[in-house]
Amino acid sequence: MDFEHLPVLFEEAIDALNIQKDGIYIDGTVGGGGHSAGICERLSEIGTLVAVDRDVAALEAANNRLKGYTCSKKFIHANYSDVDAIAEACGKKVQGIILDLGVSSFQLDNADRGFSYMKDAPMDMRMNEDDPLTAYEVVNTYTESDLTKIIRDYGEEQWASRISKFIVKARKEKSISTTGELVEVIKAAIPAKARRTGPHPAKRTFQAIRIEVNAELEHLTKAVRELPNLLDTGGRIAIITFHSLEDRIVKKGFDRRLNPCTCPKEFPICVCGKVTDVRRVTKKPITPNNKELENNTRARSAKLRVLEKI
Repeated sequence: MDFEHLPVLFEEAIDALNIQKDGIYIDGTVGGGGHSAGICERLSEIGTLVAVDRDVAALEAANNRLKGYTCSKKFIHANYSDVDAIAEACGKKVQGIILDLGVSSFQLDNADRGFSYMKDAPMDMRMNEDDPLTAYEVVNTYTESDLTKIIRDYGEEQWASRISKFIVKARKEKSISTTGELVEVIKAAIPAKARRTGPHPAKRTFQAIRIEVNAELEHLTKAVRELPNLLDTGGRIAIITFHSLEDRIVKKGFDRRLNPCTCPKEFPICVCGKVTDVRRVTKKPITPNNKELENNTRARSAKLRVLEKI
């Protein structure tokens, strides 16, 4: 299967990076290479792209897509939170970093990976196929209370308790082995009236299980805290989020970087001496325009936030 990737907020993200032709740029979620291609187009032969992804298939696809560009390219099989490994690959401070979070179009469209609730497939959902935890283990071995917490917290699903109860009941008869079987359990758990409005009834639960399998929020928290340390003066980090959990982590992480003072609020002046080393590039997050929303429904919840090292 070809690696399809439709970059979200493409022009906005590339422009926000303010690319210097001889610079070093990190694409921490290279996917099929969509945003990386935009970076490479603006780099000279001296410039360098460091392409990072936890999915080997993504790295292979990006490598093929980017072969025609003359800039230097390094492909790193790692999570974007593996800051030490990324820093070693870069060798020095960088001029830009981009993260395009969530599941890629390829992973959703490749039924065998088990990310989509629209296609029947084995219960997998691993972004890195070498990782031990799969959706099968989560669905079939987690306690009812743990499932409820995951589905409620990571999926923001109001029917979390009822869905977890139905999952536990179903797996007592036989293991839930495919995404199609899980979808049917979820549909049975959610009252018919509630299924008639809003998104697909399995959307939030699938999101929650995927986040748990891939420890996405933990990796993001670490990355937001540490990746800006790799930036040179004037360098920028741009992060595209797709749901409120991700965006909240990025917003709070950026806010802490912008205001690192740890003094108690009642202190009249700062005595800790901590000062910011970044500035906010845009006051509000950048969102897709109407044209992009018409062409790509997956962009509807996207937000782009950008910081610059000073």
